[in-house]
Amino acid sequence: MLTITEGAAVAIRTILESTEFGQNAGIRICAGTNSANGNGPGLELQLAEVPAADDAVVEELGAQVFLDETAQIALEDKALDAQVAGGDIRFEIVDEEV
Repeated sequence: MLTITEGAAVAIRTILESTEFGQNAGIRICAGTNSANGNGPGLELQLAEVPAADDAVVEELGAQVFLDETAQIALEDKALDAQVAGGDIRFEIVDEEV
């Protein structure tokens, strides 16, 4: 299952603090329209007040990520990381460290 790095957890908490969402909020990763390389559907990241009915919920370090079925499969052995540069936050999927 996807893991959340400390950097990603801080970024998620920071983003959600600027919303009016409650404590159950998180980010949702779900199937998108097209991948960057054109090899099938890509993944989209969205803010979500609550998970969808069939979402898996990953909670680490006070941050929640909701994964639809496509994301669960695609990110099974990955980690969500985030880089902060100035006022910009860039999320990335990296190989999970063993």
